[in-house]
Amino acid sequence: MKKKRPAFPSGVDTGHLRKALTDELIKHSRVIAACSRAGAGAPLPKEGRTQSMTGRKRSLSGIKPTGTPHLGNYLGMIRPALQLQKTHDAFYFIADYHALTTVRSPAEMRAQSHELVAIFGALGMDFDQHTFFRQSDIPEVTELTWLLSCVTPMGLLERAHAYKDAQAKSVELNQGVFSYPVLMAADILIYDSHEVPVGQDQKQHLEMTRDIAQRFNHIFGETFVIPEPRIEEAVATIPGVDGRKMSKSYNNELPLFSTEKELRKKVMRIVTDSKGVEEPKDPDTCNVFQIYRHFAAPEDLKEWARRYREGGVGYGEMKQAAFEAINALVGPHRDAYFELRGDEARLEDILARGAAKARRVARTVLNRARERVGFRAMENP
Repeated sequence: MKKKRPAFPSGVDTGHLRKALTDELIKHSRVIAACSRAGAGAPLPKEGRTQSMTGRKRSLSGIKPTGTPHLGNYLGMIRPALQLQKTHDAFYFIADYHALTTVRSPAEMRAQSHELVAIFGALGMDFDQHTFFRQSDIPEVTELTWLLSCVTPMGLLERAHAYKDAQAKSVELNQGVFSYPVLMAADILIYDSHEVPVGQDQKQHLEMTRDIAQRFNHIFGETFVIPEPRIEEAVATIPGVDGRKMSKSYNNELPLFSTEKELRKKVMRIVTDSKGVEEPKDPDTCNVFQIYRHFAAPEDLKEWARRYREGGVGYGEMKQAAFEAINALVGPHRDAYFELRGDEARLEDILARGAAKARRVARTVLNRARERVGFRAMENP
C-alpha cells in the first residue's frame, strides 16, 4: 500500500501560506465584483431590491444593550444616528444577539433594551417614519448568518481587530466573539443597507462585510447590495469623571438621563488638578473644560477659555457651568424619557411595530439569498 504524500513539503509554514491564499482570494473577489459592477448584471434589478418608502438611501445603525447609555454614547452614536432621519430611510436596531457574547443576565438584557427605546424616543426618534427594532425579533438574520458563514474564510475572521483585542485582554472567548463579524455582515446585508455610519476604529468591520458580500455575489450571483461606509472622521469623544475616555468599563460615565440632582453630583466629581482659583489654567488639558466644550454655545466657550487662561476661575465654578450646559441639553427631554421608560407595554409595542417592518425587508432579502444557493423561498411572515 502506497504512503499518502503530504499536501505540503516538510518545513513549509502552512499557517502563513493559508493567510496568503486567503488574502489573494479576498483580493480576487473584490476585483471580480468591481468588474461585474462595471458590466452587465452587477446592480440588482429593481424588482429584486427592497424599496425605501421615502425613496431615500437606507442607513443602518446598531447599538448594544450593555450598560446604561452615557453622554459619550450620545455624542458618538446616538446624536449622529438621529440626525440621519432628516436625509435617510433610517433603520436602527438594538444589537442584543451581539450583547449575548458578554451579557449573562436575562433581566439586564431586557432592561437595557427598554432603556434604549426610551432614550431614542425621548430624544426625537420618529418610530412611525423610520424603523427601530430589536435584533432578536428578526430570526431571518440568524439564517443569513449561516449562509454567509459558509463563504467566509477563517483567515478573515482571525484577523478581526475585535477578536485580537479580546485575545490580548484575556477576556472570555467564545464562538460568538470569533464569528461576530459574520453576524454583523448579516445585520447589514439583510436590509439592503446603502450606508452604515462608522468611526475610523470600526472601518475594518464594514470592510469585512463588503468582502463577504462580494464573495457571496461572485459565487452565487448578484444577491446583496454592497454597503458604503459613512465615515465619521471626527467622532466626538469625551472624558469621563476620572479623565480617561468615558466608558462603561471604567465606571466613569455621566449618564445621559438621570435626575437633575444625580447629574450635578456626578459632574462635581470630575477629577481636576490642584491649581488655586487665581492661577491660570489650560482649557485644553482640563477634564471639566473638555466635557463642557461639547455642550456649550460657541460664544460661551470662547469666553470661558479666555477667563481660564487669565486666572480667577475656580474648578467649582467651571463644574457648575458644565452641569448647566449638560442639563440644558438633556433637561427638556428628561420627563419624556421617564414617562416612556415606565411604560413597558408601550416600549414593547414600539419594538413589535418596528420588527414587523424590518422583517418584511429581511424576508425578501433572505429569500433572494436562499434561491441563489438553491433553497426554496419561504413565505412572508
